[in-house]
Amino acid sequence: MKIWIINGPNLNLLGTREPDIYGHETLDTINRRIQTYLIDKKHMYEFYQSNSEGALIDKIQEAREENVDGIVFNPAAYTHYSYALHDAVKAVSIPTVEVHLSAIHSREAFRKESVIAPACIGQVSGFGSNGYLLGVQALEHHLSEEKQK
Repeated sequence: MKIWIINGPNLNLLGTREPDIYGHETLDTINRRIQTYLIDKKHMYEFYQSNSEGALIDKIQEAREENVDGIVFNPAAYTHYSYALHDAVKAVSIPTVEVHLSAIHSREAFRKESVIAPACIGQVSGFGSNGYLLGVQALEHHLSEEKQK
């Protein structure tokens, strides 16, 4: 199975950016934890982070070219207004799980809506960095169910 973990803006600042909301772990630390899980499962993987909406769209489109089976995507603030990312996820038809470190539905009003979620197979929010592993596990379950059909 080939899974890509794609992260949006400001997630490169994890560990120092509002740690009371986003935690004290850096993105590299989170990625190493996910990597250990993926290696144990013998999955192929790639990690990517960009602060640029266009670069994120390009990466999602590249996933189709690379025959990626699933994407775990933390679009960060783009979640709330990027119809371009919504359209990219929808266009590639790759099962995608949207992930957020914080509980977006319990925060400011503008953070409660995700325009990306309708293009995804599911959303994980509010479990901190464990949300990424939950997203990977959701993809594994979804892909095994699809394979059985």
